[in-house]
Amino acid sequence: MTDIPARLVKQLRALTGAPMMDCKRALEEAGGDVEQARQILREKGIASAGKRAGRETTEGKVRARAEDGHGAIVAVGCETEPVSKNDEFLSFVQKLLDHVESNGPKAAAELEDERIELVGKIGENVVVRGTARIEVTDGEALSAYVHPPAEKIGVLVRVKGSPEFARQLAMHISFASPRYRTRDEVPEDDVAAERAIYEKLPDVVEKPEHIRPQIVEGKLTKEFFAQIVLADQAWIHDPGKKVGQALEEAGAEVVEFVRYAVSE
Repeated sequence: MTDIPARLVKQLRALTGAPMMDCKRALEEAGGDVEQARQILREKGIASAGKRAGRETTEGKVRARAEDGHGAIVAVGCETEPVSKNDEFLSFVQKLLDHVESNGPKAAAELEDERIELVGKIGENVVVRGTARIEVTDGEALSAYVHPPAEKIGVLVRVKGSPEFARQLAMHISFASPRYRTRDEVPEDDVAAERAIYEKLPDVVEKPEHIRPQIVEGKLTKEFFAQIVLADQAWIHDPGKKVGQALEEAGAEVVEFVRYAVSE
């Protein structure tokens, strides 16, 4: 067996971030060749990533930033809370945000090798759950919000209106988790499926036939649209009004939004 000097082990660790014993074993396998040992560690990382690929990632971090007319948001999942606080994990999340902000969502692919190496180092599955970049035009505002302290939920929202209202809206979206801006965006097949369920409910069937459609539409409004449509949701800053009313009063319009939650 090749006698590996401590300086080579330290050199390989500095290059890869792998544990000392893993570095030593890789150097022994490579006969003291640092570059070959580095490749061995990378291949082991790929194998490790493959083994862990199916594991759930309900922990992690969301990062978002909005400045100078554009913004980005990323969500990266891991398996346990301690890893979500790990410096190397957090460094990867931040680097991903920087790349996406500079080059767009597809830039995440450029960091795939680093993701695989990270899986090998920390021994957990790490998954890029989502990436997005948004730009604004004149008269629009962009706000980024990440819910503290866990930082598992984040929002990037673009509105025609003031930055202050955009911030309020981002906070609302993080809490209420809408899927659509307006009812018009909800697929008709989804609405039809929900309507069919309500039509068969006992408290609907027992009513006179001529008023059943009205009851069903009321249920759609209160129990379906109010859950998934932003404009129909109760405004968290004033639950006595709907978001649509708050938008109208502020003279604002939602152009688009992105919401990520690593635990969902």
